[in-house]
Amino acid sequence: IPAAPAIGTRGEFHIVPRRRNGARGRWIGRMALFLSTTTNKIDRKGRVSIPAPFRNALAGLPFQGIVAIPSFKYPALQCSGMDWLEQLSNGIGAYDFFSDEHDALTAALFANAQQLAFDGDGRIVLPGELAAHAHITEQAAFVGRGPTFEIWEPEAFRAYQAEATQRAAQQSLTVRPAANPDGGAS
Repeated sequence: IPAAPAIGTRGEFHIVPRRRNGARGRWIGRMALFLSTTTNKIDRKGRVSIPAPFRNALAGLPFQGIVAIPSFKYPALQCSGMDWLEQLSNGIGAYDFFSDEHDALTAALFANAQQLAFDGDGRIVLPGELAAHAHITEQAAFVGRGPTFEIWEPEAFRAYQAEATQRAAQQSLTVRPAANPDGGAS
């Protein structure tokens, strides 16, 4: 599958090609990165346009849309493509099938996950229960978080972002580059 072009001039996103693996149709390779924050209006029918860079990052996946899950920590929705949900499923597989941890995570994640298909204009219909969880009414902020993105009520995100930025500065948080497979830094 040909990769979509990477957009680099404004830093919105970068796509790394994925390829299909065998008959099961799993997507392998790196996931796209979701960057930046965009606020869009919600229309009377509950439709909201997913930012074009986010849609482009999901291009080529079998399901043309997003998966949204209410956040455990914030009044926001955690979102990505179906490949992300498959990765979550694989991670939950580390727990014993009938363990309390497995049961809690599958009930909290998969029972609340919703597939939201793109319409012809790149919009989704934001279900009422998801909008209520995030206190979203008239506008939605799409917040890039690397391999995922979140949907927030815009003012709530601005407050959270200011607090997170202050906390990161106070704690002098830094990030080490990940090692390349050849042993060097990225």
